Amino acid sequence: MNEINSCCAAGRQQVELKPLSKAAGTASLSSEPAKTEPKTSGAAGSPKAEPEKMAAIDWVSIPGGEFWMGTNDAEGFPSDGEGPVRRVKVDAFQISACTVTNAQFQAFVQATGYITEAEKFGWSYVFHLLVSEQVASKVKDVPVQTPWWYVVEGADWSHPEGPDSTIEDRMDHPVIHVSWNDAMAFCEWAGTRLPTEAEWEYAARGGLEGMTYPWGNLLKPGGKHMCNIFQGKFPEKNNASDGYVGTAPARSFEPNGYGLYNVSGNVWEWCADWFSPRYHLETAAENPLFAKETGRRSMRGGSYLCHRSYCNRYRVAARSSNTPDSSTGNCGFRVVKADK
Repeated sequence: MNEINSCCAAGRQQVELKPLSKAAGTASLSSEPAKTEPKTSGAAGSPKAEPEKMAAIDWVSIPGGEFWMGTNDAEGFPSDGEGPVRRVKVDAFQISACTVTNAQFQAFVQATGYITEAEKFGWSYVFHLLVSEQVASKVKDVPVQTPWWYVVEGADWSHPEGPDSTIEDRMDHPVIHVSWNDAMAFCEWAGTRLPTEAEWEYAARGGLEGMTYPWGNLLKPGGKHMCNIFQGKFPEKNNASDGYVGTAPARSFEPNGYGLYNVSGNVWEWCADWFSPRYHLETAAENPLFAKETGRRSMRGGSYLCHRSYCNRYRVAARSSNTPDSSTGNCGFRVVKADK
């Protein structure tokens, strides 16, 4: 697979928007593009409440060591810089067993009054099959290259499908519509940090060497679903045979060998590195970090929108990226900290 296909939305600052056609289901069109500069005032975060203690993060200790990082597999995307495979060493660290949940992010917002970038901009990207008819009727723009993403005004972490949606029954799901900058703000408050790409892949492999997925080389061993990805014909129909159309709870499916949940599928996860296709050619063999600014931050793991026919980036070596201020309905993050 050499063609650049991705279920990810275009970056907020780099997006080329086009009016959504009436055939796609909207009642009215507008030539006014979505705002690509954040509001300086008037953005409202989650209703201010008495700060609540954040639910404890379930930490997993990852021993330091060496592993084969990347892939040379033809199933991958060479243009993403997934290889060449090389031996990499990382120091010991601790990583959250799950991605940060809505409940944990809500505690952060309530304690600090933080306003996410989706709220400041006034919109975020939502997959077209997830929005209500009412919200869809008001959508004006979609990205040219990924028209299945709707620019939904009022979509944010606490209103994941737009202003008529809620997270009340999804407090144990990954928080979404968070930018890299939002994730960093959470980390500063929680005394954590984002994992490097090397730490993420080392932990995601769960002690296995050279495998395609965290559990082995077969996507569905014995016909069993191991992760939350798109089932059906992308992007028109998701038959949800894995049990989910959108996000699944952060602690879903079987964990990998280290005890990490959903490192394949569910939501993309922000990493500390700047993204470059030359990552494996330019970073060190010990505790690598791509620190040279490129305008895009790395993401790992794939999401509930990844599909073998289009974007099979739910493999452990797969990589993607977005601009640090971008937010979508399929991207979250997990955190790390120094080993004890």
